[in-house]
Amino acid sequence: MFYYVLKYVILGPLLRLLFRPRIEGLEHIPEEGAAIVAGNHLSFSDHFLMPAIIKRRITFLAKAEYFTGPGLKGRLTAAFFHSAGQIPVDRSGKDAGQAAIREGLGVLSKGELLGIYPEGTRSHDGRLYKGKVGVAVMAIRAQVPVVPCAMVGTFEIQPPGKVVPRIKQVTIRFGEPMDFSRYAGMENQKAAIRAVTDEIMYAILGLSGQEYVDEYAAKVKAAQAEQTKKFPRLRR
Repeated sequence: MFYYVLKYVILGPLLRLLFRPRIEGLEHIPEEGAAIVAGNHLSFSDHFLMPAIIKRRITFLAKAEYFTGPGLKGRLTAAFFHSAGQIPVDRSGKDAGQAAIREGLGVLSKGELLGIYPEGTRSHDGRLYKGKVGVAVMAIRAQVPVVPCAMVGTFEIQPPGKVVPRIKQVTIRFGEPMDFSRYAGMENQKAAIRAVTDEIMYAILGLSGQEYVDEYAAKVKAAQAEQTKKFPRLRR
């Protein structure tokens, strides 16, 4: 219930007023039935802007850290994300990917919309990074369409480290639903799920116009952090 109050009464109207999102291709979101909306991830604001303009309820897989913060602030944050339709996923450990897939398939089995960021983390520099294959496994196993989505301008309004976003118009683009039924039964084949994931990322790239990096964002972030430790002056 609170999800719809947040969407239509509190947060949704405010976001539309402040950021005046330009929406393209919204008709590609299925009016009913299960589907995956796969998008790029440039900003913390993405969590709220996309759901605010989609008519149907959409559930996202979110990192567990949003739900486990200490103190009153942590409890309020966790309550907010639960109310906003987010599902916590522990991204640590070797079974993290399987846990995310189980949660996602649970959402799809109910005939609902599942939102996912295949990059696995926010882009730290505005570029589009290699997608993780979980989105392909879910699309093939559940036999549901994937709608590519591009957030354009959200990196500029709220890059990493910026708490209060700038007030500026953003664009949200949706592409035509992608059908991967030809891969039925191949969700355990590495070549197949890599091909599906790359096809999804290429569709997102076509919508966003970003520069593409054929590496995982988390790996690039970790390498840069390690480099900064060794050479602190590089922070300047």
